[in-house]
This record gives sequence, structure tokens and C-alpha cells, in this order.
Amino acid sequence: MRDFYVYYKVRNEDAAALAPLVRAMHRRLAQDAGVQCQLKRRPEDRDGLQTWMEVYPGVAGGFEALLARAAGEAGIERHLAGPRRLEIFTDLPPCA
Repeated sequence: MRDFYVYYKVRNEDAAALAPLVRAMHRRLAQDAGVQCQLKRRPEDRDGLQTWMEVYPGVAGGFEALLARAAGEAGIERHLAGPRRLEIFTDLPPCA
């Protein structure tokens, strides 16, 4: 299992329009793929931009394509101030 972290910049004036689109995408992903979804943002703005992060813990193989398709269908790209960036992390093996 892997944890996905997707972060991107949002202009302050676009945040109110973007939030319901991302939350609707999360509801669909939770219903269709059974994944947990979290939406976070940095507490401070910088130069009129917010940094948002979507967190998807413990996703199975094939989720990257599903997430890309869901984001495209949700129409969130038009509200972003730059690209969505994906980071993938795995757990370290436990100590023996």
C-alpha cells in the first residue's frame, strides 16, 4: 500500500470555487474506490496564493490513473495556479 500526496497552488480568489469541486471528487473516490481522502492547506498565504494538499492514505495499485481521471472529470485544473504535483510514499519495514 502507498500513500499519495498531491499538492498545488490556488489563487485566493479561486479557493471558494475550487473547494466544492475537490470535495465532490473526494466523495466520488470514496464511494467508487473506497479510499479515504483528506484536503489540507498551509495556514499562511504567500503572494495571493494558497498551497493545498490532498492526502490519500493506503491506496492500492492503479490509483494514480484513477486519481488523474477523477481530477480531470472534476474540472479542478482551471482553478489552479500551476500544476498538481504528486508524491508517493511507502512505509518503512518494521525493525526486526
